[in-house]
Amino acid sequence: MVNHQTIDPSTTHLSAEDLAALRENLHEQRLFRREQLRLLAGPATSRAEDRLRQRAAAHVEVRVKLAASARMVLNDVECALTRMDEGTYGRCHLCRRPIEHERLMIVPQARYCARCQQVKQAQP
Repeated sequence: MVNHQTIDPSTTHLSAEDLAALRENLHEQRLFRREQLRLLAGPATSRAEDRLRQRAAAHVEVRVKLAASARMVLNDVECALTRMDEGTYGRCHLCRRPIEHERLMIVPQARYCARCQQVKQAQP
């Protein structure tokens, strides 16, 4: 049985409804990223392949970058869903404090609170 009570209610504002909405958002993101990766992995077909080959290098580079980004976000989403199932969702991986409610509503797969995210991004 999954315990949706992941954080001490006295330290955060995540209600059961919030967690349900966040879980639904994460599931939608997972479906979107999986479909995106499927489409990006598919073969490129065209009647004018010779002309397209000249532009293909740029398109391939964009597709590779999009696929890498989609894989990264999909991994973050999967990890967030795992944290929900394990009962650790909503805690910062660095300081272990609750991640701000507003931050989770915008970035439900967030691993860090806003302060720790800024510290991580400032590191070279």
